[in-house]
Amino acid sequence: MMDQCRMIELPPHHDVRGNLSVIEGGVHIPFDIKRVYYLYDVPGGSARAGHGHIELQQLFVAMSGSFDVIVDDGYERKKFQLNRSYYGLYVPGMMWREVENFSSGAVCVVLASTLYDPKDYYHDYDEFVAAAHQPK
Repeated sequence: MMDQCRMIELPPHHDVRGNLSVIEGGVHIPFDIKRVYYLYDVPGGSARAGHGHIELQQLFVAMSGSFDVIVDDGYERKKFQLNRSYYGLYVPGMMWREVENFSSGAVCVVLASTLYDPKDYYHDYDEFVAAAHQPK
């Protein structure tokens, strides 16, 4: 499962007036975009997320500044540093995620494959690991 988490280049289009990157659901990322949210003004030393999802797929993008995303499939953990607006981290379903180490002024945009559904969340890490270890 961990091998599905990956950095995706969001093709930059350079212009003397400024750069532009495009993200199209089902084209640049492997899902249709149903929801967009963003994290900002996160105090230094704070962490966000700290939960798992059953079905939800996400793309994390550092629109400004930098932060780390830690992903965990119940077997192993991996840390990705995001600090370029033309790269996004794809995170599939059945993955625990934590977002931390925000730089001053960082803005994290998250594209999501589903609308908000509280039934899709694991808030307890041990419950997530037990579910991840269930035979498929």
